Amino acid sequence: MKGFNIFLYEWKHFIRSPFKVVALLLFVLAGVYGLHNGASLYNEQMANLEKIKERSEQDRQQYISYYEEGKKGPDNRPWIDMTTPFWSIWYSNTYHFKTPSPAMVYSIGQAEQYGFYKRVTFRASPYDPDMTNEIANPERLQTGTLDFAFALVFLLPLLLLILLYNIKGMETEQGFMPLIEVQTASKSNWLLSRVTFYGALVFGVIMLLLAYGAMLTGVFALASQAFGQMVLLALFYLLFWLVIYSVILVKGKSILGNTLTMVGVWLLFAFIIPATVHQWVSIEKPTNLMTDFIDATRDERIELYEQSDSVIMAQLKAMFPEIKNSPVAQDSIKKKVAMSESTTALFNELMKKSIAKVEEEHQERNTLVASTFWFNPVSFFQNRFNYVAQTHFANYQEYRAQIQQLIDQQIKVLVQDVWNGVEVDKDRYLEYGDKIANID
Repeated sequence: MKGFNIFLYEWKHFIRSPFKVVALLLFVLAGVYGLHNGASLYNEQMANLEKIKERSEQDRQQYISYYEEGKKGPDNRPWIDMTTPFWSIWYSNTYHFKTPSPAMVYSIGQAEQYGFYKRVTFRASPYDPDMTNEIANPERLQTGTLDFAFALVFLLPLLLLILLYNIKGMETEQGFMPLIEVQTASKSNWLLSRVTFYGALVFGVIMLLLAYGAMLTGVFALASQAFGQMVLLALFYLLFWLVIYSVILVKGKSILGNTLTMVGVWLLFAFIIPATVHQWVSIEKPTNLMTDFIDATRDERIELYEQSDSVIMAQLKAMFPEIKNSPVAQDSIKKKVAMSESTTALFNELMKKSIAKVEEEHQERNTLVASTFWFNPVSFFQNRFNYVAQTHFANYQEYRAQIQQLIDQQIKVLVQDVWNGVEVDKDRYLEYGDKIANID
């Protein structure tokens, strides 16, 4: 029996099996549902970003009008003086966005867990309440909204199980194997051809789903590489399960035995191993309760502001040596105001030290999980899907680093202008947009 005839025979067998047809249709429905969930979140985040940008621009134009009208600030807040660097930078209305990738349609990942926009001020931090506390990406495999990646990771093996479970086993139980061995040059080739048919059928369905998802968010135009990467990942994941199931079919002798073995392997890789890894990591590296960060935010801030002027000034000079001979440093009255407005730089350093510890612990946990990928393939592929969709832990870690960089830039400009006694006009206010809102 030649390969084409085997494919034709298997196609007829497939369409005459309502159980297999329904299983494939349910997989398609789950995939479409997951794609629409991803597209909905992508469109929602993009719409929110547009609203924030529009509102931010309106506020910015209002602040510019103060300079044009010769005002120092809003009439109902007489203490605000936007001719000073402190208030001018505070109202620079600097936002930093994590623009969602169109590939989010494939994998929501951690996109629902974290903030994707942040108003950056010199008193902000990457771990402010509007930036949700992080959870290690591999540990979210069994939580969150059903997306397309979920359908691939968990439902694809079940679909293959249903499509393949009775191959060879049925012929063996009914005594047809001797006849098949006579008609085919090789029993292994016969089995491989039948498995290949279903592999090609499922891969074709996955390709159609990927293309459909790409049309929902414009992946082809805006993230063209993502489509190819998803195709390759889906293919490798499909082959991974096809190889495992093929080995079971070759070794098995009955439908029941093959089915139970396949189910056992699916449970092992999809649930038992990830759950065991999660428990092990939780014991080895308990979740950071952010106590260091909370202490820095509350207790260390109080201690900082209780220090003497001489100590604060010494710390500021160590960080910014240029202020030692600045114009304001020679004026005792202005010097005290400048110190008060510059103390935020010292607090920022305290926060960065605390954040570094938190980030280090997150990295250790993720490294520990990643070390299990060689026997934890489901976690590996889930992480790769999230990388492609830019919804992985590392993507948000990079976003936090960018926020910290912008905070540092704001503080640097603030301290320099405060100690140089800069008087801010409209042109200087507009310059701040370039100096403190763009990542170097």
